Amino acid sequence: MVEVPRETAPSDAALRRALRRARDGVTIDVAEASVLLAARGDALDELLAVASRVRDAGLVAEGRPGVVTYSKNVFIPLTRLCRDRCHYCTFATVPHRLPAAFLERDEVLEIARAGAAAGCKEALFTLGDRPEDRWPAAREWLEERGYDSTLDYVRASAIAVLEETGLLPHLNPGVLSWAELTRLKPVAASMGMMLETTAERLWSEPGGPHFGSPDKEPAVRLRAITDAGRVGVPYTTGILIGIGENRTERADSLFAIRSAARAHGHVQEVIIQNFRAKPDTAMAKDPDADLHDLAATIAVARIVLGPKMRIQAPPNLIGDEFALMLRAGIDDWGGVSPVTADHVSPEMPWPAIDELATRSAAAGFRIRERLAVYPKYVLAGSPWIDSRISVHIAALADQETGLADESAVVIGRPWQEPDGGFDSTGRVDLNTAIDSEGRTADRRGDFASVYGDWDAVAEELAATQRSAPQRLDADVRAGLELAASNPAALLDPAHESSAMAVLTADGPALDELARLADAVRADVVGDEVTYVVNRNINFSNVCYVGCRFCAFAQRERDTDAFRLSLDEVASRAVEAAEAGATEVCMQGGIDPQLPVTFYADLVRAVKAAVPGMHVHAFSPMEIVSASAKAGVSIEEWLTELRDAGLGSIPGTAAEILDDEVRWVLTKGKLPAAQWLEVVRTAHRLGIPSSSTMMYGHVDEPRHWLGHLRTLAALQDETGGFTEFVPLPFVHHNAPIYLAGIARPGPTVRDNRAVHAFARLALHGRIDHIQCSWVKLGDGPAADILRGGADDMGGTLMEETISRMAGSENGSARTVTELTAIATAAGRPVRQRSTTYREPVERLVPAQRPAPRLLPLTTA
Repeated sequence: MVEVPRETAPSDAALRRALRRARDGVTIDVAEASVLLAARGDALDELLAVASRVRDAGLVAEGRPGVVTYSKNVFIPLTRLCRDRCHYCTFATVPHRLPAAFLERDEVLEIARAGAAAGCKEALFTLGDRPEDRWPAAREWLEERGYDSTLDYVRASAIAVLEETGLLPHLNPGVLSWAELTRLKPVAASMGMMLETTAERLWSEPGGPHFGSPDKEPAVRLRAITDAGRVGVPYTTGILIGIGENRTERADSLFAIRSAARAHGHVQEVIIQNFRAKPDTAMAKDPDADLHDLAATIAVARIVLGPKMRIQAPPNLIGDEFALMLRAGIDDWGGVSPVTADHVSPEMPWPAIDELATRSAAAGFRIRERLAVYPKYVLAGSPWIDSRISVHIAALADQETGLADESAVVIGRPWQEPDGGFDSTGRVDLNTAIDSEGRTADRRGDFASVYGDWDAVAEELAATQRSAPQRLDADVRAGLELAASNPAALLDPAHESSAMAVLTADGPALDELARLADAVRADVVGDEVTYVVNRNINFSNVCYVGCRFCAFAQRERDTDAFRLSLDEVASRAVEAAEAGATEVCMQGGIDPQLPVTFYADLVRAVKAAVPGMHVHAFSPMEIVSASAKAGVSIEEWLTELRDAGLGSIPGTAAEILDDEVRWVLTKGKLPAAQWLEVVRTAHRLGIPSSSTMMYGHVDEPRHWLGHLRTLAALQDETGGFTEFVPLPFVHHNAPIYLAGIARPGPTVRDNRAVHAFARLALHGRIDHIQCSWVKLGDGPAADILRGGADDMGGTLMEETISRMAGSENGSARTVTELTAIATAAGRPVRQRSTTYREPVERLVPAQRPAPRLLPLTTA
């Protein structure tokens, strides 16, 4: 038996005070939640009454007062092998006790077909965590059938269920990374994983229920739950009570779930599950969790998580106490199967749905069937529902309520989206109109919801902020001496105080830093200021990722949203070539409607129209998302693009390569490690890239230093970066600025220091430092050219991303205008290629641009 740390029982006064605060609707903290968990007798009755009122208010707001939901499902135990060793679990077992390591595809479909015939709409996939890491039998089974991992087989099985039966997969494969969640999202209506507890000692100490289970480390599980929110997965989680945690640890677990839910809005339900001892386990003799303790925990969860959260108690684990759980504040009975057993607790059968209805009616409630994904997400659609399963969900949903359509026929439907192009739609003239007419509004229509809870974002930022280190004159002198003698050593952690001193320097010290940087620039690349004649082509601005700094992304129905057809993009490439361009830079939003063939077809369309045009396209975020959507590796996806004619990739989507900043600045963007993996893979395949850093928002100078160290390490490994481009944050229309969290971009000092420091610190690694005229403006760009920069980027011809954010520096510069900027800095100019290596030649299009069709007007 696990020893529970002693906690003093709360005093009657403390319990009365906590109850009063809960009754009055005052936000309670962890300590007060812990006190309420001890409520019994009359105090428990009062606690349950408060929780019931909170739950009822939520149901009224949902438009379904008095309705408790359930999901009619089948349980698919894909594999009972697991690399973890939980001391209470009978689901996980050893290979010799199983007929096979995994269910075969036909066995999966047999279960799903039986469910469909019985009117079920959910296929609950449950399995052990990564069994191939522990069991050779699992690894061999997968290899024999051509699967690289358990998750590959989960994905294939989910697709088979969708296509062959029409049931909606709810996936429970355990701890998943951001990339794995991204890959599974297109095949799942929802996913889930129980947090269970934040009590680390239950994992780290011998004898604890999770000791020896790598996937049960609380920090690991919390990261997976949070990453699900970043990817936009409707997610089920919860806690397991009675496994050795104390009241404070239990309360802390609820608050951890609340924090993730508030930040990302993805937690669709929270399960409060009671421990039941099972034979043949290490905890077989431990006492079952008390059902009044369960009721108190449900009630506290309801008060902490609020009226909008859906809260569930498994109905097969509560004996006859259905009414008690309803009094405690649940509003969902979870999955109930008329076909399969609960393979996690097989000794405790599901109640019949008719019994659930009778028990609920006796407590004053009606039951309604829901889908695996909750109504809020069904009705919202994107970004929560992937386009490739939206038709499956729509076929089973009541379009008014988002609940299940109980009369729907459950049949298989194709999962793979149709390939092919589409016509240009929306505000396709935004590339020119942004300068003359501007954007329609300063923010998108779902501003209040798509970025998560702004208060939670502000709290997350406050938790990471540090005061700036004191800048000592001795450190500044040491930093300048190092910059003069061995500038690349500024990135050495041994010289951090000196590096930070010069990175934050001002006045004469900053002037000296800029002078040193300019001297290094002259020595490395000479005096010529280079530029590329290019055209930006943003092929879609439809995006639901929810980056909090981005003013470019629009919902499909927003006035400023657009998509460009392949023909339109090819026509713009021809126009660019006729204007002297040697490069097109193509990036877009993470548009759920783009077919998987679109990206390679886009490259081919440009190369067919202008064979010699260098295609510089697709950020690491686009590459990760598209490869996941296609179900192939990043390497396979990049190889296809390279073979189609992709010449290089932009090193955008980097922002700051520190997840501490990224998870404040962005909601669903790829983690720093994933960005590095994409760029590393591209370089290995012979695809060079630029490198960037967006600064001046919620970051600090220490993050700039860390970012440059990260880029330098990758450049040492691959040598694939062509240039470094510091990107000042444009704040005017950025959501995170409008929400009052980000500062209004970098200062003039910041701009000078970042460019000069980058020149020095990246010396010997990256030769070219670019200044962005579109973000800085012409005058400041000339100043930067006098402090270490040697490149002005491109003519652009059109620029939508910065202009949508409120940049006031226009969308294009002619060669004459770029020459004027360089002249102001006292420097000559030279046209370059994208990679700075190839000679520049005038390109001849293979085709003329297609005629533009103007809208009809009436007099």
